[in-house]
Amino acid sequence: MHTSQIAKAIRLACVYGTLSTAALSTSVMAVEVDENDEEIERIVTTGSHIPKTEYSNPTPIMVIDQAEMQKFGTPDLASMLAELPAIGSTDTLVGNNNSNANAGLSSADLRRLGSKRTLVLVNGKRHVAGAPGSSQVDLSTIPTALIERIEIITGGASAIYGSDAVSGVVNVIMKKDFEGFLFNATGATSVDDVEYGNHSFNVVAGTSNEKGNVSVYAGVERTKQTMSRDLTQLENWGTIVNPLDTGEDDGIPDRLRVKNVGSEMINKWGVINPFSDSRFTFDDSGNMQAQCVRDGTNSFAFGQFENGCDTAFFTEDYENIYPEVDRVNLGGTFNYELAENVSLYGDIKYTKSEIKQQFQPGFSFGGIAIDVANNAYLSDDARAALGGTGTTSMAKFFDELGNRSAHNNRDLFRFVGGVEGFVTASETEIDYEVYYIYGETNNVRVTENDIIEGNLAAAIDSIVDPNTGEIVCNDYTAGSVDPSGCVPYNPFGYNQASEEAKDWISADVTRQDKITQQVIGASATFDTGEFMNLQGGPVAFATGFEYREETSSSITDELTKSGALAGAATPDENADYDVSEVFIEVSLPLLAGLSFAEELTLDGAYRIANYSHVEDRVDAWKVGLMYAPIDSVRIRATHGSAVRAPNLEEAFSPLSPGFARVSDPCDADNINDDPDRAANCAALGIPVGWEANDNVSIDTLSGGNDQLTPETSTSTTVGMVWQPTFVENLAITVDYYKIEIEDAIISVASQDIADNCVDATGGLDAQYCSAIDRDPTTFDIDLVRSGFLNAAALNTSGVESDISYNLGLEDFALEGDLKFNLFVNKLIELERFEFQDRPDEINVETGEVGDPEWQFRFNTSYTIDDLTVSYGVRYIDNVVTYDVSPGGGSPEDLSPGYIPSLTTHDLSMNYYVSDNINVYAGVRNIFDALPPGYTVNAQYDLIGRRIFGGLNVTF
Repeated sequence: MHTSQIAKAIRLACVYGTLSTAALSTSVMAVEVDENDEEIERIVTTGSHIPKTEYSNPTPIMVIDQAEMQKFGTPDLASMLAELPAIGSTDTLVGNNNSNANAGLSSADLRRLGSKRTLVLVNGKRHVAGAPGSSQVDLSTIPTALIERIEIITGGASAIYGSDAVSGVVNVIMKKDFEGFLFNATGATSVDDVEYGNHSFNVVAGTSNEKGNVSVYAGVERTKQTMSRDLTQLENWGTIVNPLDTGEDDGIPDRLRVKNVGSEMINKWGVINPFSDSRFTFDDSGNMQAQCVRDGTNSFAFGQFENGCDTAFFTEDYENIYPEVDRVNLGGTFNYELAENVSLYGDIKYTKSEIKQQFQPGFSFGGIAIDVANNAYLSDDARAALGGTGTTSMAKFFDELGNRSAHNNRDLFRFVGGVEGFVTASETEIDYEVYYIYGETNNVRVTENDIIEGNLAAAIDSIVDPNTGEIVCNDYTAGSVDPSGCVPYNPFGYNQASEEAKDWISADVTRQDKITQQVIGASATFDTGEFMNLQGGPVAFATGFEYREETSSSITDELTKSGALAGAATPDENADYDVSEVFIEVSLPLLAGLSFAEELTLDGAYRIANYSHVEDRVDAWKVGLMYAPIDSVRIRATHGSAVRAPNLEEAFSPLSPGFARVSDPCDADNINDDPDRAANCAALGIPVGWEANDNVSIDTLSGGNDQLTPETSTSTTVGMVWQPTFVENLAITVDYYKIEIEDAIISVASQDIADNCVDATGGLDAQYCSAIDRDPTTFDIDLVRSGFLNAAALNTSGVESDISYNLGLEDFALEGDLKFNLFVNKLIELERFEFQDRPDEINVETGEVGDPEWQFRFNTSYTIDDLTVSYGVRYIDNVVTYDVSPGGGSPEDLSPGYIPSLTTHDLSMNYYVSDNINVYAGVRNIFDALPPGYTVNAQYDLIGRRIFGGLNVTF
């Protein structure tokens, strides 16, 4: 190789390898140069199996290195990535805070097309999933202290890496060949009295000789629980009907956002006659007490209490923002030179995580029947107020039992082992690799304090035994579990029941999940330099195969399966599939070194896959072009087709009951959101002006579909890289991207089924209406049946630009170096067709909460001697909180109907005390910029101003 080519490769690697957090570069190269012969021995790239000798990868790549990761003040990798404009916060620790099964999981969602469409690799290889039935990798199980860098490809990459890379790839590159000892400690906490914090401790030790290297590591991490009530900006915000509203399109908001929205119909003391004006409640001891009266109406069940209400129910009292997470990481790596051109390598890790997630206590919303004349615990005043006879209803949250906390205990084991090297055929070197991967995730989830409904009813139906004068159960045979052990329960007031009664009406439920992954793969790369060269150089090839098995099982306890609990009776799940894949890549350097073509390279990739649960063969392909008319300008483009096969949950999950919240489309507030609704709701017999009781959960039935076919997508990127010769160390990139997914697999949401029933043109849609059961008297939805379908289409496009400039101050007679980076994203479209055969029913998300049209990150750092000071700015454009889809909503629906733009500022420093000691610290969100209290979207910084710090000691 010519020395000039080496120099260019090294220069480009240095320029682009040091870009800051959102740095967009064509390739990131780790270059090793032999000082004697100046030959490049190995260049590593993401986005291709073919090593690149120049800055010639047509696929844009974003890079985060270890130095940038330290500035985020968290050990959670997915939370860091979610601050990049290209990645959604959908499934981060905060994004999953309402999920029982996924509590504590933290995953990347590229382009907001779903975490299941983002392929996560570690050192270029697949990683076992963290969520049962899916391919969703829990990034929080990857110790951040051991990460060298993270490379992110956006756009379809299935031809390169296989299924699931529909929206892109996150490739985590770990440190290797570590020598010596490293101790790392980090911590972060709020400075504004918010219950928030995290800390971690890690040690790494390694040793090498002329044959190889062995390293081991251990670490602990802890994230402190943060509840909604801990956040200063949250004050039980909600909406109420605007009393001044005169109708649609009158210029007056239909609803108003206000504080202190709760429910007077249910609380922890119990509410008698919750649905009538004669309702009343109790004090702690069970004495009758008047209930608050709402000042404004949100819905049937909720309203505003302008000055608060001590006896109303408020959701924020029970909700997590961050769960409590305790994690231990153990592992090690090794490599050993078996022969001159053959090396054996391995990577093994074990992660144990304990996650505590809070949910509301068990409750009954008006379903408790009280025998007024005979109930042994009802006070005389309450009995008299109820007329002394008959049956009355009661609503109650059973706080005295404790929250329905979900304790997830996850263990993850992963082993990677392989052989790599090269062989020489004639004068052609063929690099090869053969590897095996085994991964296993086990999770035991205990959900505490679920209610045994039959036992609850029997225990509350208490009487005074006329023979003994003792309080007993009226019917000892009425309980659904252990009926002979019935213990009377006092529901009036707070914590008036005996411990024996609490135990008899409640139970902890257990679910055990197991996920396994096995992969056998091999690859080879070579070029045609020995026997054929194009004008630009030899043709490069990469080829290989991969065999993969995925299994997932979930086993619930017998009590859960019996249906005796208030929670859904979940059946066991067992599923598996295997896939065999073959791929080939080629890189054609058509032209190089010409006056009109400094470089012209055409790349191509093709992959064939056979899935055991998909009938037909699955193909994916990709082509890329890199053209440099002059040395300082490069034009790049890619176009390809990517696929995602149905995962195990989508294809095989059994029919399972569950719960969902549905905003009834026939409710008076919603009926005019679609022009077909009014007529179709009338056809269901629902009267004009009807108000739904839709602030409570409804029953659902859902399951998998073994007839699903793979999703297909096309993705295109077109961009330019400009390194002007007249400004040294300045790099500007601009890229346009577009991804279109067809036959997207969706779990048809209960809300969509309810909407599609009455939004069809020309009458009710029989398919969707037949999936809904309504109460014949109240018309409220009781049950929705749903499942998975290849029904949807998703489109997204946008423009990203990265500007990076490194400035040495010696030219200005000053010491030190300055680095600047600005990364800007303009979201042009994000559209979801829940049902692709209904193109008129488009769900436009551009500019809505979570999908701002504009985002940018600006970072600058100043380095002098051993000190680096960095300053960062993150901007999120203003977004609306109503549906911007055609016919969806309008600014008149709600006031305020938007979240203003938000800008946060960060300051950090990194100082090398000595060659062996490095300290860093900083302040995140210096000016405590918070979103309004009526959003807890995980894209925003909900905690506010906080400090962090860390220490690295090496020797």
